[in-house]
Amino acid sequence: MEKILIVSDTHRKNENYMKVLQRLGKVDMVIHLGDIEGSEYTIQEAAGCPVEMVAGNNDFFSNLPSEKTLQIGRYCVMITHGHRYYISMGNEMLKKEAVANGVDIVMYGHTHRPVIDISKNIIAINPGSLSYPRQENRKPSYIIMMLDEHGDARFELKYVE
Repeated sequence: MEKILIVSDTHRKNENYMKVLQRLGKVDMVIHLGDIEGSEYTIQEAAGCPVEMVAGNNDFFSNLPSEKTLQIGRYCVMITHGHRYYISMGNEMLKKEAVANGVDIVMYGHTHRPVIDISKNIIAINPGSLSYPRQENRKPSYIIMMLDEHGDARFELKYVE
């Protein structure tokens, strides 16, 4: 069973990230979808596992790429902050781009609203924000991706209470 923590939009407020890591115990990978604002080292060091990160629209002086393609189990995964795909208007453009590039799962942030959007062509995931949530209940959120013994992915949206 592989366990991957997906977070976004921490905006230099890392307390909830630390809480989540503590609560989860060992994770196999952390994916941060941007707006880290200079906390890259902190995010990396605390994880104790491989960390993949991309730059968000507030990561002005970052050397991080704006998007990246990863292989996670049998899935081709594109990670991006999403702001270059007009994500605030919906995830259609981003999903089309991902499908055109042969991607199975696209992960993005930026909107501070969690999404688990599973369709037959593409899975689109947004963990929301650990620092400044904007969805109805306004709870800081993150997503756990689990790969089961058959290599199938499951996604669970979680909240920091």
